[in-house]
Amino acid sequence: MTKPTVLIVDDDEDIRTQMKWALSSDYEVVMAEDQPGTVSAFTSNRPSVTLLDLGLPPRPNDPEEGLATLASLLRLDPMAKVIIVSGQGDKQNALRAVGSGAYDFLCKPVDMDELKLVLQRSVYVAELEAEYRAIQQSRRVETFEDMLGDSPEMQAVFSLVRKVAPTTAPVLILGESGAGKEMVAQALHRRSPQKNGPFAAINCSAIPETLLESELFGHEKGAFTGAHTQRKGLIESAAGGTLFLDEIGELPPAVQVKLLRFLQEKRFQRIGGRQEIHSDARVVAATNVNLKEAVENGKFREDLYFRLAVVVLKVPSLRERGDDTSLIAKEFLQRYSLEHGKRSLTFAPDALRALTLHLWPGNVRELQNRVQRAVIMAEGKRVTAADLELADVLDGMPPLTLKDARESDEREIIQDALRRHRGKITSAALELGISRPTLYELIEKLGIAKSS
Repeated sequence: MTKPTVLIVDDDEDIRTQMKWALSSDYEVVMAEDQPGTVSAFTSNRPSVTLLDLGLPPRPNDPEEGLATLASLLRLDPMAKVIIVSGQGDKQNALRAVGSGAYDFLCKPVDMDELKLVLQRSVYVAELEAEYRAIQQSRRVETFEDMLGDSPEMQAVFSLVRKVAPTTAPVLILGESGAGKEMVAQALHRRSPQKNGPFAAINCSAIPETLLESELFGHEKGAFTGAHTQRKGLIESAAGGTLFLDEIGELPPAVQVKLLRFLQEKRFQRIGGRQEIHSDARVVAATNVNLKEAVENGKFREDLYFRLAVVVLKVPSLRERGDDTSLIAKEFLQRYSLEHGKRSLTFAPDALRALTLHLWPGNVRELQNRVQRAVIMAEGKRVTAADLELADVLDGMPPLTLKDARESDEREIIQDALRRHRGKITSAALELGISRPTLYELIEKLGIAKSS
């Protein structure tokens, strides 16, 4: 077996040599004497444990260099196991280092038996954490172009994207704000023959009407006050790729006319120009308003609507997606736990209950924001409904019993196993350590949908 690696950092060569002699039979030993050397050795060798002296050059009598080195190592790996080795008089500084993220501390002169025991424990913990991270990574839910969704509604979206993406047909994406319309547009682009071309996006409601035409079609020098140079528009820049028009329902009437001509002929003119310019950019539009009503009310051209809506793709709201809410929430929880250095966070039963009951007016964007904020605010190992700021959702609900909590955990574990094994009962039962009949009974008892 490969021996674990230990990095020894000390400005005293005799101490480094003594430690190496004592540990080399059980560990691969790497040594450094200052901060730059430590960072380099750590990056190259990724040691299981680092033994760090606080008194390092250029200020060996000052702990600040050692503390700065500790901070550098934890930036490289927030889970790094760093053991402070300090003089007896530096005990307060050692405690300060532990408060900053060091795993433990030992006082000089070091007792070798104690050092070996602490090292053994530290390496064991580091290996457990690495194994846990590997398991969590292997259990990550399979995504479709960075989108998650096991619900029939989202699987229908993924299926339509697969069919439509290889064509050049314009696509109109419908859905509420925050439901993921731009992600669907990006999926269409990445799966299209023009995937190596640009993906140009513009929000038609976020740009003043006077500037929107110029943003889309470009302008010639001197076309209007302030047009000091010629400028290409997004339609021209997106040639060979995809033009995504978000909030297309807000497009002004004059710009609707020019966009219609481009969709019909694939040609246009810059503002103030006379030259016909060709662009093969594929147009994908999106809106959260009812365009048919806008057509009936005279706010949107009917001929433009039919040009844009060759294929209509509706992205369901989060409340229409069933168990996808908890599925996506867990993915966000894992992502932000890693990002903010809070490993092993899970959802408390009341949080899972609130996630299911909340109506999610802001859709996936709201879910993402709530989970990220909850990870930052959580004080324990579990994210609660209060951390998600959803405690009020549970007001008036009967309190969660121990039986409810246990069934909630069982349901979550079984659903995750079924997802990983694509619904194969035998494989899921084997992973869960139960028989097939027992798993069938639990699925029936817990009301788990067969589509899971």
